Amino acid sequence: MSGTIRTSEELDPRRRRIVYRAWHRGFREMDLIMGSFCDAVIVELSEQEIADFETLIDAPDHELYAWIRSAEPVPAEFDTPVFRRLRDYHFTMKPMFA
Repeated sequence: MSGTIRTSEELDPRRRRIVYRAWHRGFREMDLIMGSFCDAVIVELSEQEIADFETLIDAPDHELYAWIRSAEPVPAEFDTPVFRRLRDYHFTMKPMFA
């Protein structure tokens, strides 16, 4: 199930795959957080930011969710500007994700 509001027609193949993966993580909370964030920013991300986001997509759901909620420290290799944008985005989505 995809909650995306973005059409893939405007995206290159790499970004299309990223949108799909962001919305199909298997952990509904992370689908909503990453998918909606991805929809909001995918067209404006630089190549480096795309690479950083792909690294986040590869992180285990429960660990990433704990980092976003500040329940666990973020490992240095994941603590990128894109992660911080994702975390900040999560907190602007409240109360849906309180």
